[in-house]
Amino acid sequence: MKTTNKSSRRIFLEKIAAASAGVALSATVGEKIYAAQKSPVINPFASDKKFVPVMVTPYKQNGSIDYDCLSRLVDFYRAAGVKGFFANCASSEMYSLSPEERLSLGRHVVKQVNGAMSVVATGSFGDTLEQKADFTKQMYHTGVNAVILITSHFAKKEESDDVLIANLDKFLSITDNIPLGTYECPSPYKRIITPYVFKYMLGTNRFIYHKDTTIDLDKVKEKIAMIGNNRLEFYDACVANTMYSLQAGAKGMSAICGNFYPEILVWMCNNSTNPDRQEDVKWMQAQLTKTEDIVGQNYPLSAKYFLHKRGLPIEVTSRVNPNPLTAAQKLALDDTYKVFLGWCDRLGIRPAKA
Repeated sequence: MKTTNKSSRRIFLEKIAAASAGVALSATVGEKIYAAQKSPVINPFASDKKFVPVMVTPYKQNGSIDYDCLSRLVDFYRAAGVKGFFANCASSEMYSLSPEERLSLGRHVVKQVNGAMSVVATGSFGDTLEQKADFTKQMYHTGVNAVILITSHFAKKEESDDVLIANLDKFLSITDNIPLGTYECPSPYKRIITPYVFKYMLGTNRFIYHKDTTIDLDKVKEKIAMIGNNRLEFYDACVANTMYSLQAGAKGMSAICGNFYPEILVWMCNNSTNPDRQEDVKWMQAQLTKTEDIVGQNYPLSAKYFLHKRGLPIEVTSRVNPNPLTAAQKLALDDTYKVFLGWCDRLGIRPAKA
């Protein structure tokens, strides 16, 4: 099945971008850097298929980050069965956070997870490659397992893949051996990693994580097929591809709907290739695709409203989206919550408690 329509997920993440305009966890910083320089990169994500949420940022009424609520959010995700965390991403409103807030988010999530699973966070901020490298090192010092690079941070829209590769190559040379990942974020513009660039990345042995927003399933499958035994793990962000990408060999999913019902994405990761549950898998895929437009409207406020409805003490506020949810949007989300409970009943899932 080929997905060719422009998904609502991309539309609303592009709106977020526009509104905002962009190794062991227990080791000490010194030990981590030494190990990174002296040892081959070990991929902390290497296990079974996983759902990795792109975390939202809770705020207090005064607009500051609510770290108590952030801790509750981490615990909620863990209770839902996630197997990793992506902190400081588009859903986190990363372009509306100060440099210290970005680092603080990563540091706090790492501390709350306490080594139970891996954490990644975006770190490619700065005007020059040297500034991006410096912030990447700072982000790695927070304890995250890998630092994520925004693909469009390394070449202008009109520049070729050769320019992108040259810039990445220089960046790798000035970031020690820090484990890295890539994210095809829509801001500052959406730069899809082509098979040509993907081949280069695989050959560096530095990239262990890739969050893909290609959407086109045939192109997604092409990149997945290139990975083979490489340590890089492929996570699809397009919920309409969930069943198909997982069955094609993707390591997991990292879609925004996981901020509404992470248990469902976890279930899909666990059962996508289970021959005994294929009828339910196909049914669930259709359900996820059907609700994508609803959860994407006025995101990330929609996610915070849904999480609040689920019991998380989170304010329904955003730095990038000043427009409140409409009555119609709230009603649609209320109805979707009831639908979600029905999914849980059919699949035999106990909803996580916030």
